[in-house]
Amino acid sequence: MKKLLPFLFLFSAPVYADVTSQISSSVKLEVSAAATAADRIGNSYSVSGTGVNTTDGTTAGSIGGLGAATNGVNAYTPITASQLTDGESFNYTVSHTTGDTIGTSLTTGEVSAFGDLTSTSGGTATNLAGTVDNHVITITAGSQGTSATGQYVTTVTVD
Repeated sequence: MKKLLPFLFLFSAPVYADVTSQISSSVKLEVSAAATAADRIGNSYSVSGTGVNTTDGTTAGSIGGLGAATNGVNAYTPITASQLTDGESFNYTVSHTTGDTIGTSLTTGEVSAFGDLTSTSGGTATNLAGTVDNHVITITAGSQGTSATGQYVTTVTVD
C-alpha cells in the first residue's frame, strides 16, 4: 500500500479558489454651518386649594386664569385668596408662567427672543486639510466647528 500512495496524489482532484482583495482609503472634511435652535415657552396657569375664598377683584369665587392671546402671550387674570373660615385648615396653590412673545417683525436670519435658545457659530476651515497618497492618510486639524475623518479599509474574500 505504501508504494501506491504517491500515485494517489497524481489522481487527486485539483482545488480551485477565488481570492478577491480590495483596498480603499478616504478622507472626509466637514465645516459646520451656524445654527440656532429656539423653543418657545408657552403660557400656563394652574390653581388648586381647599378652605379658601377667591376673587379676581370683581367677581367672588373666580379662579382667575388666562384670557385672549396677543402676539402669543395670554392675558392673565390674577386672583386673591383668603381663608374661608377662621381657625379652619386651608391650602392654596397658584402657578403662572407667561409665555414668550412671538416676534412680528423678524427679518431673515433673526430669531425671536424665546426663553430657550441654543446658538452655535459657524465653523471656519482655517488649517483644515486631508490627503490620501498611496493609502497614507494625513489629516490637519481645523478651527472650531470642523471635523476630519480618515479611513483605510482592506477587504479579503476567499470563495
